[in-house]
Amino acid sequence: MTYVLTLQGVGCSFSKESGPVLSGVSLDVRAGEFVSVVGASGSGKSTLFKLIAGLLEPDCGEIRLRGAKAGGRLGKVSYMPQKDLLLPWRTVLANCLLPLEIARSRTEPAKREITARLKDFGLAGLEHAYPDELSGGMRQRVAFLRTIAGGQELLLLDEPFGALDAMTKRDMQRWLLGLWSELGKTVLFITHDLEEALLLSDRIYMMSGTGQGGSGVREMIVPLPRPRRYEMVYEAGFAGLRQELERRLHA
Repeated sequence: MTYVLTLQGVGCSFSKESGPVLSGVSLDVRAGEFVSVVGASGSGKSTLFKLIAGLLEPDCGEIRLRGAKAGGRLGKVSYMPQKDLLLPWRTVLANCLLPLEIARSRTEPAKREITARLKDFGLAGLEHAYPDELSGGMRQRVAFLRTIAGGQELLLLDEPFGALDAMTKRDMQRWLLGLWSELGKTVLFITHDLEEALLLSDRIYMMSGTGQGGSGVREMIVPLPRPRRYEMVYEAGFAGLRQELERRLHA
């Protein structure tokens, strides 16, 4: 079994006075998995992602990528924050090429690949459009395509659909369900939406937050078959799983 990401006893604090933001966090993500992280606001989910991405360093514990202790993690994983952060003066294509430009990689082959992917992302014919010409859902798709274009195996997606209206969010969930299996990527996904976590994930990590005992995370395996359909959310078995997830979160 190949582990793309392993955290063991990771802790982080911003100051001695404020106490730990994360304490004793251990988790793993296997190759090809879709794993979600859920928990109340302030439980440290976004801090966890910043640690994995290399934007922060832990005070204690280990972070390993592909089994190797991972110092200098910047650029080794692809990270999509909550806001799309598209540059308004760059076109869709130019925004998607940004990670390659930063890495000083060849962009000509990437231009052809990104242009070919636009149809799969519901963005056909929009390579020369600017962000302010796009809907919220389209902007998130561009941001996701830019994340994919970075070429890393592990994708960190921090509430990518959280700011969208309910109907657009459902459309994006359906779209991601259909697309993920074709991408061959490993995903770690933050969400506050329990239905979204169950629908998309193989496993779910529940973060309690250090203010509730500092116990790190607990795991729930999602026993739903793949491929999945959005209509599963209306089935009795799915409702039971949601109830169980909510019970565990508040236990």
